[in-house]
Amino acid sequence: MELFKYMEQYDYEQLLFVQDRQSGLKAIIAIHDTTLGPALGGTRMWTYDSEEAAIEDALRLAKGMTYKNAAAGLNLGGGKTVIIGDPRKDKNEEMFRAFGRYIQGLNGRYITAEDVGTTVADMDIIHEETDYVTGISPAFGSSGNPSPVTAFGVYRGMKAAAKEAFGTDSLEGKVIAVQGIGNVAFNLCKHLHEEGAQLIVTDINKESVQMAVEHFGASAVDPDEIYGVECDIYAPCALGATINDHTIPQLKAKVIAGAANNQLKETRHGDAIHEMGIVYAPDYVINAGGVINVADELYGYNQERALKKVETIYNNIERVIEIAKRDGIPTYVAADRMAEERIEKLKNSRSQFLMNGRHILNRRR
Repeated sequence: MELFKYMEQYDYEQLLFVQDRQSGLKAIIAIHDTTLGPALGGTRMWTYDSEEAAIEDALRLAKGMTYKNAAAGLNLGGGKTVIIGDPRKDKNEEMFRAFGRYIQGLNGRYITAEDVGTTVADMDIIHEETDYVTGISPAFGSSGNPSPVTAFGVYRGMKAAAKEAFGTDSLEGKVIAVQGIGNVAFNLCKHLHEEGAQLIVTDINKESVQMAVEHFGASAVDPDEIYGVECDIYAPCALGATINDHTIPQLKAKVIAGAANNQLKETRHGDAIHEMGIVYAPDYVINAGGVINVADELYGYNQERALKKVETIYNNIERVIEIAKRDGIPTYVAADRMAEERIEKLKNSRSQFLMNGRHILNRRR
């Protein structure tokens, strides 16, 4: 892998390799873009097949956070950390404290948070060494469990997508197929049920399905059946890549709006559902409630303020649809364009400011 060539091609700012022999820490910190502000992105711990695979994951995830934070309207850039190791057996206090010291040494260029393989408890240990960490325990002024807030954001975004498809953002009477009933999806179902939607649910965990049936009067189907059910909205809330060659021919929904990451298996699948006339709410725009919530911790967490910001996911989905119509492109492309336009505007305004400053200095000379 030609790292500098790759970083130049996709305009990465920084890639750091950090290690601590005593604790076994081996981590890669990728900072993609800090035009809008410090890079915010979680720390993932995973047993990668190779160091190159870990590097690629860090770089890919960091760029994803740039777009997610920009599209959410946050004054934050994108970064990510991956720690190489088995989160079930390789963790120790020394590892996360050493990692916290490395983050502190970046002087605020990068702010971390919880991700796959790490926990709130891990963030608390990192917090012993640095203030540049979010998603810590509520005792330290954190926002706590982000699932309800993420679900609220998905609910708001779903309403905006429904407005485009049905002419109204009311979900009353709409049939919504929810794939996966984890913490976020359960809270989403609560909002949908309260508005009068009819729910069809599935999950490999039968207990989760039963809870949705009991609490929300949902109908249950087997996991393989969820794609082809008669519904208005399909809400993928489990694993990614559920919009693929196998599932697309089965879909009867007019809207796809859910909490899962990486919903499109390939970009061409985004093109396919666009051609079918399905309104797709791009995943990293609609599920940004969690990152908006933890970002508020940087100002001293205020739940009311955070929720008002999460409400704007509705406007963000509307803006994505507007750009898609303006440019004649699928919404997944429009989401990237929305993020890129925001970053470029700030870059251009800074360049103009610097040029004006040089012009004034030249005149004085």
